[in-house]
Amino acid sequence: MSQASVSRRPRLLALSVLLGSIAAQNAGAQTPEDIPQVVVTASFIEQKVEDAPASITVIGREELNNRPVQDLADALVGAAGVHVGGVGLARRGISIRGMSNEYTLTMIDGRRVSQTASVIGHSEADVGWLPTEGIERIEVVRGPMSSLYGSDALGGVINIITRPATDEWRASLTSRGEWREDGRGGDVLQTGLYVSGPLVQDKLGVTAYGEFRDREPTVSPTDPRLSEMEGREVTNGNLAFNWTPDDAQRISLNYGRGSEDRERNALTGRTYYVSTDLIDREQYALSHTGRWHWGETSVRAYGTRLEKTNRRSSGTPVRPQRLEDRTYDARTTLNLGESNRLSLGGEWREEELFDTSMSREGYDSVRYRAVFVQDELEVQRWLLVLGTRYDDHDIFGGYNSPRAYAVYHATDHLIFKGGVGRGFKAPNLKVLSPEYSVTTSSFVVYGNPDLKPEFNTSYELGTHYRADRWSLQATLFQNDVKDLIQSFCAADCNALRVLNYENVAEARIRGVEIASSFAPARQLALDLNYTFLNAKNLTADRPLAEKPKHAANLTLKWLATDKLNAQVRGNYYGKQTMYSSEVRYGLPDYTLWGADLNYQLTPRFKLHLSGDNLTDELLAELSTRFNYVEVGRSYSAGFTGSF
Repeated sequence: MSQASVSRRPRLLALSVLLGSIAAQNAGAQTPEDIPQVVVTASFIEQKVEDAPASITVIGREELNNRPVQDLADALVGAAGVHVGGVGLARRGISIRGMSNEYTLTMIDGRRVSQTASVIGHSEADVGWLPTEGIERIEVVRGPMSSLYGSDALGGVINIITRPATDEWRASLTSRGEWREDGRGGDVLQTGLYVSGPLVQDKLGVTAYGEFRDREPTVSPTDPRLSEMEGREVTNGNLAFNWTPDDAQRISLNYGRGSEDRERNALTGRTYYVSTDLIDREQYALSHTGRWHWGETSVRAYGTRLEKTNRRSSGTPVRPQRLEDRTYDARTTLNLGESNRLSLGGEWREEELFDTSMSREGYDSVRYRAVFVQDELEVQRWLLVLGTRYDDHDIFGGYNSPRAYAVYHATDHLIFKGGVGRGFKAPNLKVLSPEYSVTTSSFVVYGNPDLKPEFNTSYELGTHYRADRWSLQATLFQNDVKDLIQSFCAADCNALRVLNYENVAEARIRGVEIASSFAPARQLALDLNYTFLNAKNLTADRPLAEKPKHAANLTLKWLATDKLNAQVRGNYYGKQTMYSSEVRYGLPDYTLWGADLNYQLTPRFKLHLSGDNLTDELLAELSTRFNYVEVGRSYSAGFTGSF
C-alpha cells in the first residue's frame, strides 16, 4: 500500500461519516426489513429452520451488522461446527465438522462460485466474493449435500443469500474504521453501500451493492522487514435487475465484479522482497423462476471467473492462474398432493483451468453432467426425504450420491432429526496432470493421473427442544472418508523432499455439537455452542492435522434500551495437532474475547463500537507453528445510515 493511500484513510472515514449524517438528517422513519426465518439450501424450497432436513446454522443480517465483519470467514466465526483456521501465509479457510476448506462448497443464491482452495496454494479467495452490505443471511449446512449439489459439497455448503429487491427505494451505507493497539499496522477502513428500488413499479427493479476495504499489513514482531499479515485493498460491486411480468414469474440478471490487491514483505533465503498478489473476480447469471399452482420451476445460466497474478520486487513471480466455470441448470418442484413434494432437475457444468505449472499447454478443462431427484413426504409428524444425484464426470465416469433423512416432531416443542448421505469429490485438474510440478525451497511436488475420487459417508442424529425462553440442540455426527488424497514424501525426505499425491488415507471424523439459547429476561439473551471433534487418519493411526478437539463459542446479548444494545463474544479453540516432515507437534489452546456496542442515534442512523481480542492473545507467543494470525487487541468504530 502506498503512503498516499494510508494518509487518505482518516479523510475517507471522515467523509463517510459526514455523508451518513447528512443522509440520516434528511430522511424519514426507517421501515425495518422483515427477515424470514426460513432456509432454502436443504431442499430448494422455503422451510423453517427446525423443519429443514439437515443441520443448518443461519446467520442473519442484523447479527452481521452488529459486529466487525470483513469477509465470509469473519461472518462464520462462532458458528457451531465451523472452524476458521489457517491455510498458510497467515490466511484463513473455513472447515465444517473437521472437513478442510477444499471440501466446502460456497454459493451465492444457490449458484456455486469457483472453488480455489484445491488449485491455488494458500488460497482463501472463496471468502471474498460478496460485499458484506449485500448479504441478507448466510445458511451453513453441516454435512455432505452432494445429492443436490454434486462434487465439492463433500463437507458442507455455505449459501450466501443476497438482500432482496424492494418495492420502494431504499439504501444503506455502513462504514467502519479499525485500529490495532500495538501500532504494528493492520488498520482497516471498510465502507459498503446498498441501493434498491423500482425502475418500473411492480414490474422492473434494480439492486446494487458495493464495498471498498483497505487493510494495512502488520509488521512481524521478530523482524520489522517482514509482514506478519498481508495488506489488502478490496473493491467489490454487484448489480441485479429483476423483472416480474406477472405474479408467477421472475426473471433476474446479475453481474458482479471484484478485485483484491494483496501486499506483503517476504524473505527467501537471504533476499527480502515485496510480493503482491492481484486477484480479479467476475460472476454473472441469468435466471427464470416460476411459482405455479402445481409447483415451482427454475432455469439458470451462470458463470464465474477468478484470475490471480503475482509480481515481486525481486526474484521470479508466481505464475498466473485463472479459473473459469459455466453452469446451466434446470429444476422443478412438483406438489403431489398436500403432503408430498418431488424435486428433480439436471445440470451441465464446465470448469477450465489456465495454469502453466500444470502442463506445457497451460490449459485443461473438465465437464460434469448431472441429474437429481429428491422426494419429501410428510406423514403426520414425520418428514421423510429420499434423494440421489447421478454425476457423469469426463474423466471418472458416473457416480451416485444418495441421501436419506427424517425429521420427527415428537411434540410441539421437541424435534428429532437424523440421516445418512454419501458424497464424492473428484481430484482437481492440477493434481491429476502428470506434467504438474511445483518446486519450493524445501520440497518438489508432482501430480498423479492415477488418483481416484474421494468419498464421504456421513451420519447424523440430533434433537432440538424449544421452550418459551430457551432452546437446546444436540447432534451426533460421523464422517467416514475414503481415498483421501494426501501428499507424502517419496524420496530425499531429509533434504529437498520429493512429494507425490496418493489415495492413501482412510479417515474417520466423529463428534458432537451442542447449542443452546437462553433468554432469562427480555433484555438478556445467551447463545452458547460447543463442538467435540475426534478426527483420525485410520491408515496412519494418528490424529488429522489442525482440527481442534474442543471448540466453544459464547455470545451474551444485552438490550439495554430500545436504542442501545451490547454484546460480549467469547471463542475458545482447543488444542490441535500439526505435522512437519512427518514430525508431530502440538498447538496450544487459546481464547479470544470481544465486545460490541450499537446505538440507534436516530431512526436512520446507527453507531457501532467494538473491541476484539481484548486480552491481547498473540498466537506467535504461544507457538511459532500456527500458520495463521489472530489480530492483537484492536478497536473499531463506525455507523450505518439508512435512507
